Amino acid sequence: MLETVAIWGITAKSVSSVMLIWAVYSQYIPRHVRSQMEIYFYKLLGWLSFYVHIKFTEHTEEGLKRSENYNAIRNYLSTNTAARAQRLKANESKNSKSLVLSMDDHEEVEDVFNGVKVKWYSNVKVTETQSNYGRNNSYERRFFTLTFHRRHRGMIIDTYITHVLREGKAIGVRNRERKLYTNNSSSEWYPWMSGKWSNVPFHHPATFETLAMDPEKKERIKKDLVKFSKGKDYYKKVGKAWKRGYLLFGPPGTGKSTMISAIANFLDYDVYDLELTTVKDNSELKKLLLETQAKSIVVIEDIDCSLDLTGQRKTKKEEDEEEDKEKKKEKKKEDEKKSKVTLSGLLNSIDGLWSACSDEKIIIFTTNFVDKLDPALIRRGRMDNHIEMSYCRFEAFKVLAKNFLEIESHELYGEIERLLEETDMSPADVAETLMPKSDEEDADVCIKRLVKTVEEEKAKAKKLAEEEEKSKAEKEEKRKKKKKEEEADNKKTEEDEKKVKGSKVNGDLSEKNGTN
Repeated sequence: MLETVAIWGITAKSVSSVMLIWAVYSQYIPRHVRSQMEIYFYKLLGWLSFYVHIKFTEHTEEGLKRSENYNAIRNYLSTNTAARAQRLKANESKNSKSLVLSMDDHEEVEDVFNGVKVKWYSNVKVTETQSNYGRNNSYERRFFTLTFHRRHRGMIIDTYITHVLREGKAIGVRNRERKLYTNNSSSEWYPWMSGKWSNVPFHHPATFETLAMDPEKKERIKKDLVKFSKGKDYYKKVGKAWKRGYLLFGPPGTGKSTMISAIANFLDYDVYDLELTTVKDNSELKKLLLETQAKSIVVIEDIDCSLDLTGQRKTKKEEDEEEDKEKKKEKKKEDEKKSKVTLSGLLNSIDGLWSACSDEKIIIFTTNFVDKLDPALIRRGRMDNHIEMSYCRFEAFKVLAKNFLEIESHELYGEIERLLEETDMSPADVAETLMPKSDEEDADVCIKRLVKTVEEEKAKAKKLAEEEEKSKAEKEEKRKKKKKEEEADNKKTEEDEKKVKGSKVNGDLSEKNGTN
């Protein structure tokens, strides 16, 4: 008993001494001296130790991009070694019916490869910083450490690590759940928060089979997508980044967003919904795009409403003429305008040097007014495929009728075909009209309602056209009347000038004759 008490007493004294020495070391020895001492300490450990340590960080050293190797290692450890760990993290699986277990922070597991034991450590380092506003911020940097005996260095580096990365990437593909991402404000770009992108599972049901569009046009788009997805070697051969741009344009309600979902489901890609108004400047835009993964679609919807990207770029002379006006408004605009993303910055991000930093990516712009966009933004090479999303015609209607009513023919189909060719009605309006509003409504009721609705739209369009024509005629009549009045005034003015001139000439002659 006395020996136990003595041992605990010695232990307590030793711990207290170590804590005191560490406090003095941390408080009184300058940071640069401590750094040098730590370097030599680790070198000494390296000379005495028989083990090699390799660190795999979550992000690249520049912090611009998430490491694919880190993700692969995490997948491998979750599947092959997490069952032996003492502390685990539980995440939902792809089908949300079971849990995926992974190593918790500061956990250690063993793995065996070809009879050689290695150890993996899951680490996190927290760095405290102070902002300009006096607020303390903490940054978490996660990394895995692989430890093994130095006599196995060649086999581990040449074979084992390659095996881990290959298996981890394969596991990632099998367990991959497609996501819908949205970008966060830069004030939320911290590891303990959402980071640059927040995401939710992507479960939109739209497919090309349910998309209201001409079947031949859909087939051309599908072939183009398949060609792109298999074009890695081709793009490399021709010296282009493996990406493709699509411009979806047309009136509201014509299915642009539905087309994006159909493309994502067809290719099994993630979707990044990029909101430009929350991006502070061009530099942030580049960082956001660097964080996007391969096999993804980057979407900017309603780009004609996104910042000041729609106007034509001005010549140098026009810029000089407007410089004074712009300076007067600059101060007011700076207070109101949060985003400083420019057209040039957007072009460089999607089609410049930075666009080749990740492969297999589709960029989609949508707009209701394609004529408002700068030609440089939508030229071929940036937006390679321009797809017009038009009003609902008969072929698109048949798709909607099959989707909503499960019918492929009806006695009113001929009438509907004639009406839809004569009337501009969006697929969204047609779909809403076809949808049964109660359990008592059958296909016949919905089809007749559509006929009535299209006839009413046709009458409205006709009335509107007549009013526009009448207004145009009235404006033309006023223009002609005004022009006639102006001609009459000009003629009268000329006659008055002639009279004045004639009177002046006669006066001069009379004065001359009197003098003689």
